[in-house]
Amino acid sequence: MPRRSGGRKARVAIRTAPLAEELKPVRPGESGGQYRPLTEDDTKAIVENSFRILEEVGFSQATPHCIETCTAYGAELGKDGRLRMSRDVVQNALDVTPNELTLCAQDPAQDLTLSGSKVYFSTAGAAVMVVDPVTGEYRDSTAQDLYDMARITDTCEHIHMFQRTCVPRDILDNCAMDINTTYNAIMGTSKHVGASWTEAYHLQETLKLLHMAAGSEAAWRARPFVSQSNCFVVPPMKFAVESLECLRIAVEGGMPVLLLSAGQAGATAPPCLAGTISQAWAECLGGLVYVNAIKPGAPAIVGTWPFVSDLRTGAMSGGSPEQGILSAACAQIGQYLSLPMGTGCGMSDSKMPDFQAGSEHGYNAAVAALSGANIIYEAAGMYASLLGTCPESLLLDNDILGACLRMVKGVTVNTETLAFDALKEVCLNGPGHYLGTDQTLSVMQTEYIYPEFSNRMSPNDWKDAGRPDLLTGVIARKKEILSSHVPRHISDEVDAKIRAQFPIFLSRKAMGRG
Repeated sequence: MPRRSGGRKARVAIRTAPLAEELKPVRPGESGGQYRPLTEDDTKAIVENSFRILEEVGFSQATPHCIETCTAYGAELGKDGRLRMSRDVVQNALDVTPNELTLCAQDPAQDLTLSGSKVYFSTAGAAVMVVDPVTGEYRDSTAQDLYDMARITDTCEHIHMFQRTCVPRDILDNCAMDINTTYNAIMGTSKHVGASWTEAYHLQETLKLLHMAAGSEAAWRARPFVSQSNCFVVPPMKFAVESLECLRIAVEGGMPVLLLSAGQAGATAPPCLAGTISQAWAECLGGLVYVNAIKPGAPAIVGTWPFVSDLRTGAMSGGSPEQGILSAACAQIGQYLSLPMGTGCGMSDSKMPDFQAGSEHGYNAAVAALSGANIIYEAAGMYASLLGTCPESLLLDNDILGACLRMVKGVTVNTETLAFDALKEVCLNGPGHYLGTDQTLSVMQTEYIYPEFSNRMSPNDWKDAGRPDLLTGVIARKKEILSSHVPRHISDEVDAKIRAQFPIFLSRKAMGRG
């Protein structure tokens, strides 16, 4: 039986050599859609219910601009002050909404194309605390934490974009906090960034910063590398006034928007999952009408993020299995309507990296990915039902998300992978096993994905190696990244201009650029 020379050393060399992008076992944008919790009739019934909610219930608290723009688009303002949208009005918005959307990155190689059932993973969450995985202690999150988590994400192959993981609680002024949140993110990673703003003025100032980072306003508009995450609605079916104004500024400023509805089943959304999904889609479709009334065809992601309540206590339960089911069903609706969509899934109710956290992160991220959700936000690093985050967990979850993408990719079937010739050779002429064969060696990196941190040693080898602990390895890797990985995609000259005009909180030294 032919074998490669060099034995174990040769196999190790093959395993450790960098793979060309096209040979990797998984790549960003693998196509899901294998898991479908809804039948075709179920899907149609939920869509019809969403249309009915918009037509008969509508939204309260629309702003004057929203009312003027949407009524010109065909919506109706009732005597009760609620803004209602007929099926025809919603369909007009659907007809002009692009069914494919590219989220640009500062590094074009990191661009994300949202369409069909392509799958990408993102951080998100806006936690107010950070947990130390060794001591289990929580502390307030800081600007340094946000920048550091952006840098860690920049090194994670299976986390494809970065949205704010934590709030810089050491920045007290809200405008400065919004500006620094975006600044820290775009400085820490060349991947696409998601951000949010509490007031329209804060966004207007941040757009000036983004124009400087891009080189000009025209360059920014050609390749907007930051999208707005906008909670424009307060479930159930009530507009958020300041967020609507932020939405308008973003659309007019050429920024892609994530239309985010985050009702909580049993609290701010119906307790039955089908009702929760219906409300989420109704709210997001209403936002889509407003976006297209402002600018037809503006880049928008439908952000159906329905959450779950533990009905025994009323507390949010982000790690529940229902979270994954809701996210998967929303993805299925998105494919039915041919809309780029994102959902929030993959967080844990656990307080730190442990068995509960790993299982909740894994099973929810897997079903959302298998359903074909375009962007799965909050897929890494989030604990305590989004109250806490853990930098080390970005690395742990990167392994989980790679495994999820491998599930999404599934099984490739062709003449080579059916392996009849290899089987015949092994059985009739070979040693009766496939270890060391040319085919085994050639596919060991392309057919299989390997975790960076999970331990696959035998018990004896593990003992001989000093019983290595998972967290110890992850903590060491985090320290290595933060001591050496200082992204330079934004030059020192541009950074100096930004610092001269805006109240940047972190010093250049704190960012590793001093």
